[in-house]
Amino acid sequence: MQLKTKVLAISALLALMPSLALAHKAWILPSQTVNSGESPVVTFDAAISNDLFYFNHVPLGLDRIAVTAPDGSKVEIENGSTLKYRSVFDLSLRQQGTYRIAAVNSGLSASWTEDGKPKRWRGNPAEFAAAVPANATDLKVMQSLGRIETFVTNGNPNDVAIKPVGQGLEVVVQGHPNDLVTGETGQFQLLLDGQPAAGIDVEIVRGATRYRNSQDEIKVKTDAQGRFSVEFAEPGMYWLETATSDAKTSLKQAKERRLTYVATYEVLPE
Repeated sequence: MQLKTKVLAISALLALMPSLALAHKAWILPSQTVNSGESPVVTFDAAISNDLFYFNHVPLGLDRIAVTAPDGSKVEIENGSTLKYRSVFDLSLRQQGTYRIAAVNSGLSASWTEDGKPKRWRGNPAEFAAAVPANATDLKVMQSLGRIETFVTNGNPNDVAIKPVGQGLEVVVQGHPNDLVTGETGQFQLLLDGQPAAGIDVEIVRGATRYRNSQDEIKVKTDAQGRFSVEFAEPGMYWLETATSDAKTSLKQAKERRLTYVATYEVLPE
């Protein structure tokens, strides 16, 4: 299987499955999250790996990377390249404020029986009618929406780019995502389609898992307002993940919608 095809297939699979059950972890990692000066450049690694943040499985595809600038406009990435184990790209921070860098996966998967043989398909709603027979037997359709993101700030932070978009799962940091430090309790809120998501499990893991025997996961559950708190004992890059499912599909043939969210945060020493 060619590399690009393999990357797309694995990215689609990650978007379709409850991520908390997977050994592989998808992430976008910035070279630095807090910057100052005139138009600094940040380099990013993007991968799906076994260890955080060590690229040893497959790269994360760059086709869905979208950057929102501090004024809300869209910005193109630069020098993007997909290698065997990771993708890399640069971002020039020409504006003052906070940038949101995200990969959003939205799609469908279907399975059915045709002429006595099992069939499978993955794609988007626009392609569904042409790809799946109207009289398909034993048809099962699942819709998915996943977001993988991180945040970087140039100069003084602002909140235009980091405001919730109101689709799928999103985590809002009470304060600012580039202002997490040890010795303080980080306050977060999980939203589902813009509304508080109660009773959902969230996992947070500090990076460099390759170099310790224990993963040292922090596991929390959101309260009635979707809120949860995390005490960061050590500085470093942290990976947050959560997942859920519901029946709020936008395609009548789909009976289930699976949602995932991943974010990378830097926690600085106090």
